[in-house]
Amino acid sequence: MDSFVWDKDRKSRTGIAEAVFCNNKSDADLIAIIEYNISHHSSVLLTRLSPTQWAMLPAAVQEKLDYEAASSTAILNFIKPESTSSDVCIVSAGTSDLAVAKEAQRTLAFNGYHAPIYADLGVAGLWRLIDKLDDIKQHKIIIALAGMEGALFSVLSGLVDMPVIAVPTSVGYGVSAGGQAALTSALASCSPGILTVNIDNGFGAANAAIKIMKQFHPVTGV
Repeated sequence: MDSFVWDKDRKSRTGIAEAVFCNNKSDADLIAIIEYNISHHSSVLLTRLSPTQWAMLPAAVQEKLDYEAASSTAILNFIKPESTSSDVCIVSAGTSDLAVAKEAQRTLAFNGYHAPIYADLGVAGLWRLIDKLDDIKQHKIIIALAGMEGALFSVLSGLVDMPVIAVPTSVGYGVSAGGQAALTSALASCSPGILTVNIDNGFGAANAAIKIMKQFHPVTGV
């Protein structure tokens, strides 16, 4: 008996295809899921695929996947976005947030959207954000990532007229509490227009942006 039931109709129902969250999956289950989708010629995004899990996959399976260690993602039957323009961008407070930022970027790419990352724009050096502000304003949706006290969310939202999707990250010392301080900051912000997802949830932030963008610019063929 299979230990998984693939939700093949999720994309037609919700606009976003089922992805594979690899963390805590057994090697056998992970291989079975990938081989199932290979046999069905599916395009599939795998998230939180650790280097250890990647290494244990059979070579024949690895050959079918586009793996990026920096984001812990792999894509089966990856089709790169044709356009280099995008309505969404990703802004990270520090380079320590880049793994989650890249997870968001890869999720967007899997769904046909190019999204540039503006990295290391935290408010400890506010000039860095101001220096890139004109570029950021060329986009219509911002995914913002910050750990520590999460100040970037409020500052950025107070400077732009587009929605900001906040991703608190588990970066910081002591009372940062694995992203809890940044999460609380995002939820308690007095700057309007901030939408908040769970800690380190770059995948969720990207899908929120995708659902917004699909209302105005549907993407086909993915």
